[in-house]
Amino acid sequence: MPVNHRLLFLLFLLSFETAQRLVTGDPNDEACLTNLRQSLEDPANNLRNWTKSFFSNPCSGFSSYLHGVICNNGRIYKLSLTNLSLRGSISPFLSNCTNLQSLDLSSNQISGEIPPQLQFLVNLAVLNLSSNRLSGPISPQLALCAYLNVIDLHNNQLSGQIPYQFGLLARLSAFDVSNNKLSGQIPSNLAMRNGNLPRFNASSFIGNKKLFGYPLEEMKNKGLSIMAIVGIGLGSGIASLVISFTGVCIWLKITEKKLEEEEGKISHSMPVY
Repeated sequence: MPVNHRLLFLLFLLSFETAQRLVTGDPNDEACLTNLRQSLEDPANNLRNWTKSFFSNPCSGFSSYLHGVICNNGRIYKLSLTNLSLRGSISPFLSNCTNLQSLDLSSNQISGEIPPQLQFLVNLAVLNLSSNRLSGPISPQLALCAYLNVIDLHNNQLSGQIPYQFGLLARLSAFDVSNNKLSGQIPSNLAMRNGNLPRFNASSFIGNKKLFGYPLEEMKNKGLSIMAIVGIGLGSGIASLVISFTGVCIWLKITEKKLEEEEGKISHSMPVY
C-alpha cells in the first residue's frame, strides 16, 4: 500500500474512533454516573432524567442532557448537584470521571465517609462537600489531587485529625473544615505560609471542640484577654461598692454614738421633779 494511502487510512481510523467516542460517550464517565446515581437517594425527584439511556452518552459538546452535569469536549468536567435534598452516600466510583475538575455536592443530606478513591481525580480543582452529614476521617490521600485550590467540608460530622498533607497543596487558596468533630492540632502549614504569614484564619477551623493550635489559640487568648478585662472591671466595681458600703456603715455607727452621747448630756442637765 502506498505511503499516502496508509496515511489516509490511519487518519480515517482516528476520525472514526473519535466520532464513535463522541456518539457513545466515554465508558469511564458512564460507570461514574451509573454508580453515583445508585448510591444517591432522590426524594424530591430532581434527578429524574438521570437514566441509563443518558449515561452512555451524557455529553453533547460542552452541554449535557443531565441535570448538574457540564461537559468539555465530550467528557464530564463538572458535577454540581447542590441543594437538591439528596441522601445516600458518595460512590467511590466517582473516581471514574477522570476528567472531572469540579465536584460540588453541597447543601444536601448525604451521609457516610468521603471515599479515599477520590484521590484518582487527578484534575480536580474544586471539592465542595459542605453542609451534609458526612462522617468519619478525612483521607490524607485526597492531597494526591495536586490541582486542588478549593476544599470546603464545613458543616458536617467529620472526625479525626486534619491531614497535614493538605498544607502541601501549593494551589490551595480556600479551605474550610469549620463546624465538624475534628480533633488534634491544626497543621502548621495550613495556618502559616513561609515567612510566618497567615494562610487560613480561625473561621476555617472554628466549631471543632477538640481542635487546637494557631490560629484558634490566638482567638482563645483574645477571648481570655477580653474576659480578664471584664473581670477586672467587675471586680473593681464590686470592690468599690464594698468600700463605699463599709464607709457608710462606719459613718452611721459614729453618728449614732454621737447622738447617744448628746442625749446623755441632756438627761444629766435636766432638773429632777
